[in-house]
Order: sequence, then structure tokens, then C-alpha cells
Amino acid sequence: LKQSKCTQVGGHDSARVRSRLRRMEEGYVSHQYEDSIERFASYEDYLDSEITHQDRFYLEEDELARQLVEIGCRKGEVLSREEFTARTEAAESAKKARLKNTPKELASAQKDLTDFPFLRHLAAREGLVGSGKLSTIIFIRDKNAKGQEISGYIDYGHRLKTENFEPYFERKRRLLPRPSDLSFYNWDTQHSTSNESPNFQIMPDHEQGLLFKNKRDRKVINVDPKEPTPGDNSKRHDIQTTEYTQVVIFDHMTRKKS
Repeated sequence: LKQSKCTQVGGHDSARVRSRLRRMEEGYVSHQYEDSIERFASYEDYLDSEITHQDRFYLEEDELARQLVEIGCRKGEVLSREEFTARTEAAESAKKARLKNTPKELASAQKDLTDFPFLRHLAAREGLVGSGKLSTIIFIRDKNAKGQEISGYIDYGHRLKTENFEPYFERKRRLLPRPSDLSFYNWDTQHSTSNESPNFQIMPDHEQGLLFKNKRDRKVINVDPKEPTPGDNSKRHDIQTTEYTQVVIFDHMTRKKS
């Protein structure tokens, strides 16, 4: 025992403390330290976990028992405050690394989309778009909940990152254009909006119509149906489905700007 330190704790009578500590040592059964530092919210919680029933019986005060544990007046290895902090930070870093490296389950996983062509197309692209290997723009024309005809261009990657797509794949919600998407138009009210997204820049062109520039490789996507191709590394897919009035998907394989 480190009696030179222990006899000075909390101003208690040294003989009384030495007597209590001796009885603690006699009745103490060491318990193995559980190497799971994350379960402790604070260093004080950790110290409390090292206090045994014998400690509380002989010392009667948790604060005194905690101080004695901290300065090492007992058997077994006890972490210092600095060591506890270091291990906590290391555990948190390891946890973040595990979460980062753990593949995220796709929202479309285990969903039966047999009779829903558009949702099947979304599911087929979800992993690639989510990882940034593929950029996809979705054009949808249909009616909203008020029966008004709307249309617009949606950045699929941006939507995937900003909302939960499970309700769409479970058919509890319908994917429709919003005023916050790349482009939105309400044919009844003639309300229109256009917005950049993290993946695309809008380039209005009087002759070619609406153009989208991919921010990653700077390639331009032309959504004009009269054009034979939407552009370099891009493909147009007209989806045959009864789910919407019209659906067109533009896929762009991204390349880093050299």
C-alpha cells in the first residue's frame, strides 16, 4: 500500500484509514477489469466500477473509496485519469473507423419490386449512386396530391443522402419532384424553380434547352429528347411503367477532372 499518499486523503484520521484499508485488503477479491472503456460515461463512473462491496462496507463513503482507488491504494491495475482519457479517445476513434468501414444496408434490400419497373431501376442504381461511382438524374412527370400536373429533374444521389428511401421502396410514399430539386414545374400554377445540387450545376441554354454540368468531371448532360445522346459517358433510359405518367433516367459515369 502507498500509505504515504493514502493517509493524506480527505483529511481523515490516518490510523482509522490504515485500519480500514487493511480490512479492505484482507476481504478484497480482485475482479477482472473489463476492457470496454466505452461503457463509462466519465472517469468517476470508471472509479465507481472499481469499488467493491467490501470497499463500501469498510469505508462507508463512496467519495473516499473513489479517491483511494484513484491514487492506487488497492490491488490490481487502475487507470489514471490521463490513461482513461487516452483509452476513451482511442475507443471512440476505433468505433468511428468501424462504422465508416461497415457497408450500409441499402434501402431497397429485401424489397419485392417485381411489379414496379421504376423502383427496380432505382434499386439497381442505389449502391453505385450512393458510393458516388454513378451520377443519376431522374425526370418525372405526374400529378401531385392535389391532382396538379408537375414535372421536374431530381438529383438521385443528393436525395439518397438527404432522406430515407425505404418508404419509397416500401411504396408508402411516391417519389415526386419538389421545388428544391434541380428543376421543378407545376403545369397548373405555372410555378417553376431551378436549383444547383452538390452534384450538378444548371446551365440554361436558349438553343439547347436545359443542360446539367456534372461538378465532378465537368461533363455536360443534355436532357433534350431530340438529341441522339445526352453527352459523354451519359445514357438516357425511357422507363416503361404505369407508376407515373412519364419517367426518364439519365445515367452519367463520373470521371475525375484530370
